[in-house]
Amino acid sequence: MRTPKKGITLAFAVAAALAGTVATSSPASAASSPIAICGGGSYHVIDQFDLESATAYLLYNGTYNCVVTMKKTTGTTTYVAAMIRIQGSAAYTTDGGRYQFYAGPVRVKAPGKCIEWGGVSPEVYFLSEPVHCG
Repeated sequence: MRTPKKGITLAFAVAAALAGTVATSSPASAASSPIAICGGGSYHVIDQFDLESATAYLLYNGTYNCVVTMKKTTGTTTYVAAMIRIQGSAAYTTDGGRYQFYAGPVRVKAPGKCIEWGGVSPEVYFLSEPVHCG
């Protein structure tokens, strides 16, 4: 079930609590699409979730799952995050911070397993149930 949660304090708390492994990519400029951010080529969007001021995207390229949270309005720096993990893993791979354009990409290779993914904006956070198993 995809249930958005409201509250900026809760969003920051969730992002901080889930920051097990932090990706080091710091978005410095706008990218044209979540596909380009994940690495282009064979990535395609398989799911997405509206976070009011941003959209979290889940992509797949046949080997890796990738998550990017893209802001809808750029130019100001606000907190956004992207997160993903293999179901049952102890920690999410996350990239969260005060960015102008997007958070991510974060990736996992999960052959034969379910993943859980999500995104955070100042207004809403989203964490999926286990999905895309196999």
